[in-house]
Amino acid sequence: MGGESSNRWLLIGVGALFGSVSTIALLKLLSRCNTGNKVNNKTCNSYNCSRIIGKDNLSSEGRMVCDTVPDGLIASDLLNDEVVSEHLTRNIQFFGLESQRKVTESFVVVIGLGGVGSHAASMLLRSGVGRLLLVDFDQVSLSSLNRHAVATRDDVGTPKALCLQKHFSAIFPECRIEARVQLYDASSEDEILSGQPDFVLDCIDNIDTKVALLAACVRRGLKVLSAMGAGARADPTRIRVADIRESSTDPLSRAVRYRLRKEYGIDGGIPAVFSLEKPKAKLLPFKGSTGEDENPSDYQIVPGFRVRIIPVLGTIPAIFGQVMASYVMTQLSGLCVQTEPVVNLDLDHYIILHNRLLEHEELLYGSAEQVLVDVEEVRYIVKELWHGRSARDQSQKEVGRKMWRSVNELMLVRWDKAKPATVSNLILLRFKEADDHESTTTENIKEKEPEFYNMVTSVLKQAEIDFAL
Repeated sequence: MGGESSNRWLLIGVGALFGSVSTIALLKLLSRCNTGNKVNNKTCNSYNCSRIIGKDNLSSEGRMVCDTVPDGLIASDLLNDEVVSEHLTRNIQFFGLESQRKVTESFVVVIGLGGVGSHAASMLLRSGVGRLLLVDFDQVSLSSLNRHAVATRDDVGTPKALCLQKHFSAIFPECRIEARVQLYDASSEDEILSGQPDFVLDCIDNIDTKVALLAACVRRGLKVLSAMGAGARADPTRIRVADIRESSTDPLSRAVRYRLRKEYGIDGGIPAVFSLEKPKAKLLPFKGSTGEDENPSDYQIVPGFRVRIIPVLGTIPAIFGQVMASYVMTQLSGLCVQTEPVVNLDLDHYIILHNRLLEHEELLYGSAEQVLVDVEEVRYIVKELWHGRSARDQSQKEVGRKMWRSVNELMLVRWDKAKPATVSNLILLRFKEADDHESTTTENIKEKEPEFYNMVTSVLKQAEIDFAL
């Protein structure tokens, strides 16, 4: 009986201690939320900013601007705050403290805040990005609610940028959020892309605006990630991140690529999120209030922007946005992530490469006894280590359909000729490159091409780790 009584009092004591700690943390958070947001040195909450358009909220051009700046904390100090560090504890465990600090000190611009952009911005905020610029000229509509990240019915009719800012300030009030109810175009380029952003997210539907933004980012040397068409699709497993030149099945990206090449001489080098799935439905005819087919351009706020005529399953643009946020997060933190090739070789191609290796070994060494890989391991080497490309051409531009074209000129050869052909000693090269490789040594490569040598040894080291060699 005495033991039960002691245990009871022990539990009560632990519960009280835990409750006190939680209460202190909650009070600090509430105190910061109540005093943290300022607009132009005037205390203001984001809800009021989205509905009150006074002189302090209008630019000289008449657009609405609202800037939420946290009190008493700057980006470099955020992770020292106990509430913020607990909010981001899982990220810190994943990235490490210093890598998460890079994210927290980052500045990201998100242009286009619909189904894709709102989800991308939301996850960047939740992941601790310290400064966000949110840009969109449009308002929340009832039809937005099937795919928007945070909008509610109460937000219908309010600008998307200010809607996000209002909700974001309740999620991560320490983030510096600037909301611009503004259309991106040539006249607003300097204003929106200034400030040296660490990343720009293009989540725009309109082709003219999209092309202008991407060209401006390339010209300014800014990192940009572009979202292609997410409407009329249903298969989340076919979403990819790759160079825009590989997004061949997407009608929007086809038009964007053509315009970039024709008008700006840009033939790739821009990462994009797109789906390999062909659209499940075509653009629908626009019906007015009478139920009759009408001209959508009669209802457009801005010429060229589509009006309610794209069938959209809300999950797909949301996943697009999540993919964009994940890509940007890993880039900002410095985490190396190799995206999967757009088009995978089928089993017959791996069999061809395996047979080619056996024939090469017999020709060069008189037998294939030291080939210690099977077809499945060849698949791992080609796909996971070398991404279907020559070890001497590991740029992101050489992915996708080119893998099909190039398989007839690729082969596996030993990296170090003194060691057997194992998963950790095989590189993928073109025929001519393989001949050149066979005529040299790893020591010679290390001396003359140290960067290439280090890259290859790092990749092969990963094979040792994966196979516990």
